[in-house]
Amino acid sequence: MSKINLLQEIIDTSNNIVFFGGAGVSTESGIPDFRSENGIFESLRKYGDTPENLVSHSYYLDHTEEFFNYYKDNLVFDEAMPNPAHTALAKLEKAGKLRAVITQNIDGLHQKAGSKNVMELHGSIHRNYCQICGKQYGLNHILESDGIPRCECGGVVKPDVVLYEEPLNNTIMNFSIDYISRAETLIIGGTSLVVYPAAGLINYFNGKNLVLINKSETPYDNLASLVINDAIGEVFSQIKI
Repeated sequence: MSKINLLQEIIDTSNNIVFFGGAGVSTESGIPDFRSENGIFESLRKYGDTPENLVSHSYYLDHTEEFFNYYKDNLVFDEAMPNPAHTALAKLEKAGKLRAVITQNIDGLHQKAGSKNVMELHGSIHRNYCQICGKQYGLNHILESDGIPRCECGGVVKPDVVLYEEPLNNTIMNFSIDYISRAETLIIGGTSLVVYPAAGLINYFNGKNLVLINKSETPYDNLASLVINDAIGEVFSQIKI
């Protein structure tokens, strides 16, 4: 039996699936992984620093305008559209098979594809808030601002995105742990499972089928029921739902 057929069988016979995804889920929608080798090279060439530093809490505080320049150029792709992975997961949820999508991505493409129950571990570019009065703003306010986005009260409007040096949202983490610990099937895609604490979520899985879909190997391949080394959108385009 081919790996695609085996994945099809796992999905067909599972009614409590949870999906956990990383940057590789969105690269097929034209959103580059800013931590890739090319992303690091470009950030050093253009901004003189590494991506991790440029999107850190310290850099945000000390170089706020430069932070927003980098952020808008490298982390915001508002015209990107969902790919077959996003649309397949939304269909699985609608069919009652998928309980939750847990994502490290901040692009909102799962929601754009129709997914309802999305745990955004690292936040979202579509939510922004004033750091003084708390007023909420959409993405357009960030994109249309010159320099530092400001609230009408004068405060800085910060993206609701988890920066380096900032903790993940405890509520989102706890919900994610609960979904994974109860899942019959956990499908992990588009992540090398090396960025913690998110990568540690796999340790809470106690179910039957662990499926890993990633172009490269991960440290957990030996624990998986099924490993597919391919682009996740390409894989899901072959699955019938």
